[in-house]
Amino acid sequence: MESSSWIRAMFEEGERLKKLHGADKVFDFTLGNPITEPPEELKKEICNLVSKEVSGMHRYMSNSGYEEVRQEIASFHRENSRLPFTGSHIIMTVGSAGAINVTLKALLDPGDEVIVLSPFFVEFMFYIENHGGVMKLVETREDFHLDVDAVEKAITERTKAIILNSPNNPTGVVYREDEIRELAVLLEKKRAEGQRIFIISDEAYRKIVYDGITLPDVFNLYGDTIAVFSHSKDLGLAGERIGYIAVSPRIEDAGLIDAMIFANRILGFINAPALMQRLVGRYQKNSVDVADYRQRRDAIHSILVEAGFDVKLPNGTFYIFPKSPIEDDVELIRVMLEHRILAVPGVGFGRKGYFRIAYCVGMDVIENSRKAFLEVGALFR
Repeated sequence: MESSSWIRAMFEEGERLKKLHGADKVFDFTLGNPITEPPEELKKEICNLVSKEVSGMHRYMSNSGYEEVRQEIASFHRENSRLPFTGSHIIMTVGSAGAINVTLKALLDPGDEVIVLSPFFVEFMFYIENHGGVMKLVETREDFHLDVDAVEKAITERTKAIILNSPNNPTGVVYREDEIRELAVLLEKKRAEGQRIFIISDEAYRKIVYDGITLPDVFNLYGDTIAVFSHSKDLGLAGERIGYIAVSPRIEDAGLIDAMIFANRILGFINAPALMQRLVGRYQKNSVDVADYRQRRDAIHSILVEAGFDVKLPNGTFYIFPKSPIEDDVELIRVMLEHRILAVPGVGFGRKGYFRIAYCVGMDVIENSRKAFLEVGALFR
């Protein structure tokens, strides 16, 4: 509990300040809780589904999910990757958080190591520990891209997997195909030496990318890839907790998929939500309006630059990760709090000296925060 998420701690502080000063006078950038509503056609389909008189609509189904939904999702991945995905390669889950826990439960023996790239989504540490694993934190480069040499040095005989989170939370970086290919070459070399290391590709933000960037298909770059997906962000369904696991058809290990289906049950998830499963299968190519997020990205980036912060323009997600003007990023957060700006210190993501802003908020919040950011920036010039 003492090492639990800074994100939630700052969110709770934000709730306290809003009650004290009024919500319109507090600029809360703590939580990746998307304000953008689901697409209209999707909301209409929810109404249609709820009103249908279908026997068994809300009963249990296979622990892996509805067959027809898994087939729809497999079809999407066949088209994208040109690999022979079938419904048997898809497991419906309670969001990507449930998907990662199911995957780790199936893969790990006690003491097995999972490489995580810093900065990182802090819950990865707890998910790994949930299943007796050990997190091995590896720094990325100055620009937050992969340092494959550092990954190689971190590999031991107990390394079982590496988690790739791209587009990345908290930095907004999208890993390039060439760097993932370089990592794949390293892992193939380890496989030839007798060690099998899986890539767990966390693609919760895969549809929120900007500026014409294309997300590399990890399935085509490395055989032992297990990808986890969520519709929390791309369809604006965070509270509905719906996602899935896609296991590469290049993994010739039916026992692994069986283990995941079993883990889905014994971890207490049982199955993904029935109504949401029936909804999302046909919406694999849809997303919320990414242009809306791009507008927010450009607005907050412009304000931060004007205030004097050293900050890179993110390529994806709805997070931006500026450098702190002082070494102590926690102290910076305290100063920002005095100006009613709520953000999360970089130490909460394993990278001191930075802070994260979640700009999935109303444009009014971003625009009204400008004066406060300028005041904070002026203090450190």
